[in-house]
Amino acid sequence: MADQISGENPTEKTVEKLSETPTGVNRYALQCAIVASIVSIIFGYDTGVMSGAMVFIEEELKTNDVQIEVLTGILNLCALVGSLLAGRTSDVIGRRYTIVLASVLFMLGSILMGWGPSYPVLLTGRCTAGLGVGFALMVAPVYSAEIATASHRGLLASLPHLCISIGILLGYLVNYFFSKLPMHIGWRLMLGIAAVPSLVLAFGILKMPESPRWLILQGRLERARGYSTWFRTRPKRRNYGFRTSKSLPGSTLSARMKW
Repeated sequence: MADQISGENPTEKTVEKLSETPTGVNRYALQCAIVASIVSIIFGYDTGVMSGAMVFIEEELKTNDVQIEVLTGILNLCALVGSLLAGRTSDVIGRRYTIVLASVLFMLGSILMGWGPSYPVLLTGRCTAGLGVGFALMVAPVYSAEIATASHRGLLASLPHLCISIGILLGYLVNYFFSKLPMHIGWRLMLGIAAVPSLVLAFGILKMPESPRWLILQGRLERARGYSTWFRTRPKRRNYGFRTSKSLPGSTLSARMKW
């Protein structure tokens, strides 16, 4: 009755609704989300590997229990600082470059910890990696959610959290195999090897497109439209999932994505 009064055809509305229904997960969006989630694997690895490395660190560097506790817990404290900075940073430089920044911080922290000639250097590397943790935990889920369609957003946004558990498992496995090496080499390899995937991720993420939602916030609507077609299962739609409307002040146009 309401449709008849408003003059709208319910059949046309049903057809339009069905045409917007995705048929499956977009492979390109899934690949980008997986690459972005590698930073969470590095975080999980750094968390898990310390449980085995600290035994050898305490023995070689002659540290006491308090120093080991500080070395282990400082990661979470620095991650808190990184998380507070990540939101504003990603709004300024973009989600993609913020993930690159997190990877670079991870890499620098891993190099310092792998070198580790003394406790202060080791602690500095741990703090640097902690800042990368904070950026990664905030930005990776945001990027995965913004490139996903509404029907698969939960799946892609959960990948970073799954990758944390995978990273912890990898850390335990590395502890087992590297513990058989000489003590002065084993724990340094445990901590320093994380620099390799961090470097690969820093370059790999540059090959990925920026989040369309962030591009819209910057007013780059044409580029956002182009990227959105890569991330959607049905790229043939002419409006690319966008809807424009007047913004509050002046005559500037703002855009909202129908994800």
